[in-house]
Amino acid sequence: MEERFYREQEIARLPDFLPASIYNLAHTLLARSGNCLFVPIRSMQYMAVLDTDEFIFVDSQNKAWVELAWQHFRPQARTALDERVPFEQVHYLPQAADTMKRLPGEFHQALLLLAQRNKPVTPATLLTLHGKTET
Repeated sequence: MEERFYREQEIARLPDFLPASIYNLAHTLLARSGNCLFVPIRSMQYMAVLDTDEFIFVDSQNKAWVELAWQHFRPQARTALDERVPFEQVHYLPQAADTMKRLPGEFHQALLLLAQRNKPVTPATLLTLHGKTET
């Protein structure tokens, strides 16, 4: 299935930092899923679409229009895996600034829920089989 998203003219580009817990979990889930990952943010009625270059966010009311994007992640700027990651917020619609007030926390919760659902229910166990010994 192919999804298409459209963007208005960029109206703002702001430097920001993403907590390591969000960045690391997002990229772990993205690596497991392949080229693209859809993350429903039910509490806000938004969908996040992640790929290796950017994360885009669309409102359920305007499904094909990107409201904002997170781009130009620079994980190489950090000196430890638990440090925040610099990136740029790109706003395409006027309400993006208000959306950003809740988005990082709600996005993190959505990622945690997705990770929990994708965990194996029971861990694999290794059984040792003993053959009959000849006497």
